[in-house]
Amino acid sequence: MTLVQLEYIVALDRYRHFSTASEKCFVTQPTLSMQIQKLEDELGLKIFDRTKQPVIPTEVGERVLAQARKVLHEASLIQQIISNEKDKLTGEIKIGIIPTLAPYLLPPLFKKMRERYPDLNLIIKESITEEIIQDLKNNRLDCGLVVTPLKDSSIKEDVLFYEELFLYVSKKNALYDKKYVLADEIDPDQLWLLEEGHCFRSQILNLCELRKRSDFQFKYETGNIETLKRMVDRSDGITILPELAVMEFNKSQLKLVKRLKEPSPAREVSLVTHRDHIKTKLIQTLKAEIMSIIPKTMQKLQGKKVVDIHVK
Repeated sequence: MTLVQLEYIVALDRYRHFSTASEKCFVTQPTLSMQIQKLEDELGLKIFDRTKQPVIPTEVGERVLAQARKVLHEASLIQQIISNEKDKLTGEIKIGIIPTLAPYLLPPLFKKMRERYPDLNLIIKESITEEIIQDLKNNRLDCGLVVTPLKDSSIKEDVLFYEELFLYVSKKNALYDKKYVLADEIDPDQLWLLEEGHCFRSQILNLCELRKRSDFQFKYETGNIETLKRMVDRSDGITILPELAVMEFNKSQLKLVKRLKEPSPAREVSLVTHRDHIKTKLIQTLKAEIMSIIPKTMQKLQGKKVVDIHVK
């Protein structure tokens, strides 16, 4: 049994396809298949049921895979100890990030990280919160950038900043002439929302108390905030945007942005890790670089109130 073989079975479990798993492991498909077969022969059991498409682990295979992830996780400690002793940051860090943060936070962060840590390999996965948390628990990610609080005891939350939530309205909308808007003034039939599964959607539903209203209908749903903004630009509708999304607006766009009555609703953005994470130095460096590009005013909750991400 080798660590390479364990890496191969974990990859096959993740991708459930020999061709994809071999590609991700940078080996040929026959090589990956042969090594997995060799491991199964050595153990005297089948880890995967190859009669299924896609392939799935057997019952005992599930237990073997769970232990394989633990072994690989522990083995990675050796390289991390060496990396922590060096002056230069090397190796890789796998980061999960939610789609409502990625377009606004990643470009400046990537630029800084490339310039300052050229030997550090950043692997980014854009996904919804639920999938990021699951990947953290399965050691597929080192950390995640998500909206909190998660209320999950196995996940450590390190709060980074608070994004105020703004109303973005069409010039044709009745709320356009208002400077401040009350949540109950928002017409749900004119509100463009993200699709199910996004925590930002849940926050908006809670903010506007739409769960208590049975008469609202959503005409269109998407996973992209920029799409919502464009829908408002071309209709008489409204949507709600996080602060980072409006920071680079021009003067014309800012006229469409309205604040909600104080205390201003906000979302809490955190760097999250599994309680057993090992890449402490890399993650602390990542945190420092993120904080360096976030305005000081967003690093405090003063004057804001965090909206719950859990459906009430």
